[in-house]
Amino acid sequence: MKKIIVVGGGAAGLLAAGVAAEHGAGVTLIEQNDIPGKKLRITGKGRCNLTNDCPVSEVIANIPSGSSFLHSAVNGFPPGEVMAFFESLGVPLKTERGNRVFPKSDKASDVADALRRFIKRHGVAFKKSKASGLAVSGGRVVGVKTSLGVFDCDAVILATGGMSYPATGSSGDGYAMAAEAGHTITPLRGSLVPLAAEPALCARMQGLTLKNVRLSVYDGGAKPVYEDFGELLFTHFGISGPTALSASAHMRGFGVKKYHILIDLKPALDEAKLDARILRDFQKFSNRDFSNALGELLNAKMIPVIIDKSGIPPGTKVHSVTREQRKGLVRSIKSFRIDVDGPRPIDEAIITSGGVELREINPKTMESKLVRGLFFAGEIIDADAYTGGFNLQIAWSTAQAAGKAAAI
Repeated sequence: MKKIIVVGGGAAGLLAAGVAAEHGAGVTLIEQNDIPGKKLRITGKGRCNLTNDCPVSEVIANIPSGSSFLHSAVNGFPPGEVMAFFESLGVPLKTERGNRVFPKSDKASDVADALRRFIKRHGVAFKKSKASGLAVSGGRVVGVKTSLGVFDCDAVILATGGMSYPATGSSGDGYAMAAEAGHTITPLRGSLVPLAAEPALCARMQGLTLKNVRLSVYDGGAKPVYEDFGELLFTHFGISGPTALSASAHMRGFGVKKYHILIDLKPALDEAKLDARILRDFQKFSNRDFSNALGELLNAKMIPVIIDKSGIPPGTKVHSVTREQRKGLVRSIKSFRIDVDGPRPIDEAIITSGGVELREINPKTMESKLVRGLFFAGEIIDADAYTGGFNLQIAWSTAQAAGKAAAI
C-alpha cells in the first residue's frame, strides 16, 4: 500500500486525503490545529460559498491568476461534480444570486464535518503536529519532518493554504517547505482584501454600511475595469465589505497603476430622476440651510462629506441653490470618488495571491516537476479567483487531481 502524507487539514487537504485513501493509499493527515477545517468553518461569514453552479468556462473566466494552468483540474472535477459529491456526503445545497452555492443549513461547519466523515470513512489517520520540512533523497520526497519526528512516506501532498487568516493556521509554512525543496515562490499579496483609501475622508464615515450601491473601479482609463452592486463598509483606514473585497481582486500592480473607485449612491435613479427628487426635497425645505436639507436623501454620516464634495457652502439657503450647484450635488451622489492607496496587509485578506510557481507543477496531476512524489493542492499554488465560490472550486479541483495522482 502506498504511504501518503497530506500536510494541512483545510479544504484542499481534507479532500485530497480522502480521495487518496479512496484510491487505495494509506494516508496520514498532518494538521497543527486540534480540529481540521478551521478556516473552512468561518469562510463565507460562516455560511461557506463552496462553489459556483456554472460551466467550467465561467469558472476559468473568474480566475485572473492561473486560469490556463487550471483547465485540466477544473474539467476533472467541475462544479456539478463538486455539488454532487457534497450532497452524497449528506450536505443538501442551494444556489443563490450569482450562482453561488451554499449548504441549505447556511452552516460552513456542515461542509467541514462532512469532509471529516469522508476521511474517517476511508481510514485516514489524523496526526496533530506541525510540519517543518520535507525529507528529499535522490530527487524524490521520502518523508515529512514534524514536531513529532520524521514521518516516512512515498508521496506528500502540500495543502498548507496561504498566509491569510493566520489565526486559523495559515502561516505560510508551506511556502518555506516548497522553497526548501527547490520551488520558486512568486510574490505573495492579499486578494479579496479590504482597501486602504483616503483615510481622512473614510474615517469621517467610519462604521457606515451602504447597501445597494454600485461600485466601479478605474485604473486611469475611461472605462471601468470592474463593476459590482451590493454592500460597502467605511472604516478608519478606507473601505471594506463585499463589493470592496471583490474589487481588490481586480486591482493589481499598485505602484505602476493608480486606482480610484466611483460609488453610485443612488443606482436606481438616473441623474434626471435624482435631480427631480432633490428638487422636491428642496421645495419642502426651501427656507432651511443646505446642510439641513439632505436628511431624507442621505445617511447622516454622509451628509457633511457630500456637502464638501458638492462645493455648495453648507450655510446656503436651499431656495438660493442654483441649478448648476444642484447638478454638482447630483454628480457627487452618482459618482462619489475615492482614491485607493492599496490593499490592506495580507493577514486581513481572505485569499493569498501568489505561491508555488505554476510552471514547476504538472497541471494534470499537481505533481512537482522538480521533486518526484511531491504534490500541491489549494491556495499554496500561484492561482486565485474572484468571489463567488471560485476559490474553493480551485481547492476542490486541485485536491481531487493531487489525491488521485498521488495514490496511483
